[in-house]
Amino acid sequence: MTIRVAAVADIHLSEASRGTYRKRLDGIEHRADVLLVGGDLTRHGTVAEAQVVADEFRDLPIPAVFVLGNHDYHSNAEEEMAELLRAAGLIVLDDSAAAVLDGRLGIAGGKGFGGGFAGKCASEFGEPETKAFVRHTREIADRWRVALKGLETEHRVVLSHYAPIKETLEGEPPEIYPFLGSYLLAEAADAEGADLIIHGHAHRGTEKGVTPGGIRVRNVALPVLGRAYAIYSLAEAGW
Repeated sequence: MTIRVAAVADIHLSEASRGTYRKRLDGIEHRADVLLVGGDLTRHGTVAEAQVVADEFRDLPIPAVFVLGNHDYHSNAEEEMAELLRAAGLIVLDDSAAAVLDGRLGIAGGKGFGGGFAGKCASEFGEPETKAFVRHTREIADRWRVALKGLETEHRVVLSHYAPIKETLEGEPPEIYPFLGSYLLAEAADAEGADLIIHGHAHRGTEKGVTPGGIRVRNVALPVLGRAYAIYSLAEAGW
């Protein structure tokens, strides 16, 4: 049975956005079975902005699953933001997993982080700050493996803010690739298996790519899509 996944990221809502995004979600239940939102929900990561997000997405007729992005961490209120969204009935992943649609679809992931891509990446060597930067991404990837392994669902999707491959970054300046994602995120998904990886963050990037292990990757940053959300289908015979 086909599962229709609506996805978007980098919506950057603020008080000025109040009442605008919800209109763009009208009728989504006729086009999709679940909505995934890949971070940068707000402009500056304030609780007031998170309240706008909660109000725009609460009481949707389909499950809605979120991760936070780097903008959502800017004001050091990420925990309060996540709790506010959960109180509105939204699912927020933080290097964790959830099953929806009566256990048919599992979603694992979180914000992710940077570091670069195979052959052109940072390593856990040298100054403590550099080692901590790479270690942070590696620890996130390790938690994603655990989250994916625990999902016993028909389909599995990884939801991230940062990119797992460089192909969906094409269009961005190559100099900033290490700050847009990490190959370690793709390694985690390839190791445990998934049908699809959704991410954002790369506003000037490219929509479609594939991990080294063959998992399809989609950059759903709003500026890339140019529409309120994209729809991807997961089916037994492929999609």
